[in-house]
Order: sequence, then C-alpha cells, then structure tokens
Amino acid sequence: MAGRAASLAATSSAAAQPAPSETPPNTTTARVRLVVNGKEQQLELDPRQSLLDVLRETLDLTGTKKGCNQGACGACTVLVNGRRITSCLTLAVMHDGAEITTIEGLARGDELHPLQAAFIEHDGFQCGYCTPGEIMSGVACIAEGHAATPEEIQFWMSGNICRCGAYPGIIAAVVDVAGRT
Repeated sequence: MAGRAASLAATSSAAAQPAPSETPPNTTTARVRLVVNGKEQQLELDPRQSLLDVLRETLDLTGTKKGCNQGACGACTVLVNGRRITSCLTLAVMHDGAEITTIEGLARGDELHPLQAAFIEHDGFQCGYCTPGEIMSGVACIAEGHAATPEEIQFWMSGNICRCGAYPGIIAAVVDVAGRT
C-alpha cells in the first residue's frame, strides 16, 4: 500500500510540473501573414495555436478575452475579414492573409468607435470582462443588418454571454448606434 501512495505522489508531482513554454523540438512551425488592426504581421507560429492565443500571447493584444475557451461565451469575438468569429475555436494558420480586427483596432486614435462610446453612455458593462466581445459582436450585428429591433439584436448576439447581466445597456447601445447608421 505504501508503494502505491509513493507512486501516486510521484505521478502527481510530475503532472503538476508546468509544460515548457517552448515549441517541442519535433514540432514544425508555419509562416503566417496576418493584418491585425491594419498592421501587417509576419509570424512564425506553432500550427496548433488558436487565433486567440496568438492575439493575446504573441501580439500582446489582451483586449480580446479568454473566457470559456470553448466558443460558448463570446468573450473572444473578433472580426476576420469583416465577419465575427470566436477566436478560441480557430487556428491562426487558417487565416493566412486575413484582416483581423480586435477591440484595440476599433478606435481611431483617441476617438472611440461609436459603439464603444455608446457602451459608456448606456452603461453597457459592469465588470467589463465580456465587453470587448460584446462590442465586436455588436459592430458585426449592425454591419450584417441584424439590428432592426432589440429582439433581433438579442437573437443575433445570443452567443455573447454577460455574467453581470448588463444586457439592457448592451442592447440599448447597439440600438442607439444602429439607429444612427
């Protein structure tokens, strides 16, 4: 019995060791060109890296949030060639040559994007964790023509979850901006 406990302790200790941060020696890399927020990036990437991880860890664009990492919460929503996607569910190498817009790319200098400003005006956030994904989804929702009514906005943005329950402000912000375009 003592032998099993020692074996289990050794296994647990080994399993608790952090994984090396470097690419394993037998892993190949892929050269990928991304245009992120208008700036061209030539990257040498592990082909297994999600777009979310490349944005956050390689390009230091931490506005895009890692929530569930399963595509269920929408915190990682970005625009790829103008289309909204959950960046945790796609590999960066799949988007070679793509134009990617993150929350950092919406503002023009010191001037906020109209939806960013509307989120402030309508109290469309509380803790703020979901806010970047909500804003990116809202921008796409408007561009797609799915913002005619609050009900339509709720339907088309249902993949973005706010645990604080700031939905009334979020919907009000999207309605406001959609009404101006």
